[in-house]
Amino acid sequence: MASGGQLASGGQLSREEALARSGYRHACHVMLYASTTNPPSRRTGNRHIVLMQMRFDGLLGFPGGLVTPDKETLEAGLSRELQEELGMDLPVSAEDYVYCHIAPPRAGSHSSNLLLHFYVKKVDEQQVLEAERAAVTAAIDHGDEVMGMVRVPLYSFRDGRGLGSFLSHGFIGNARTQLVDSLLRLELVSANDLHRAHASALKTNSQSARDLKASLAMIEAQKKHY
Repeated sequence: MASGGQLASGGQLSREEALARSGYRHACHVMLYASTTNPPSRRTGNRHIVLMQMRFDGLLGFPGGLVTPDKETLEAGLSRELQEELGMDLPVSAEDYVYCHIAPPRAGSHSSNLLLHFYVKKVDEQQVLEAERAAVTAAIDHGDEVMGMVRVPLYSFRDGRGLGSFLSHGFIGNARTQLVDSLLRLELVSANDLHRAHASALKTNSQSARDLKASLAMIEAQKKHY
C-alpha cells in the first residue's frame, strides 16, 4: 500500500530505512477494516467498519506490539501479536504495509529508540465479527494488556456525538493520527466530515477540562475533612 502524508511527529521512514537502523526496537500495529451491508447507524449510510482496541491503560490504539526483526519478519511478528491479542489467526502481508515512523519520546525524554510500523488490512465482515468475539473469549491477553475491540463511529450527529466524541478520547502515541490519515487515504470519511469531527472533539475536550477542574476542586475540598 502506498505511503500516506508526513505524520505530525516522529519522522516518517520507509520500511528499508527503518530496518537498516541499528539500536532501535520495532513495533508493528494494524488497522483492520471491512465493508458492510449492515451499517452501525442506518441514519448515516456509512458502510464501513474500522476496528481499534481498548488498551489496559485506558487509551485507544491498534492491535499489535513489539517484534524482533533479527528473529522474525515484521509480518510474522505482527501476526503473532494478533494471535495473542485477538485470539485468532489473521496473517498480515507486506502488501498491507503503509509506513514507519519514530515513536514520540516519553515524558522526560528528548528522543525515542522505538520504530512504529503501521499496516492497514481489509478483511471481510465475518472476520470483523470473529475478531470482536475472539478478542474477549479466546485472546490470551484479554483482561491483561487489552480489553477488547471497539468500532470507530464513522458518522457524526449534529450535537457532536459519533466520530467527534470518539476523537476526543485518549489515544496511545500516534494512533489518532494514523486513524485519521487512514480514513482520508481510504476515503472512508470525507475531509469535510473529519474537519467537523475534529472541531467537535476540541469543543468536547474544552468542556472535559472544565469538568475535571471542577471534580478536582471537589476532591480537594473533601480531603480537608479527613
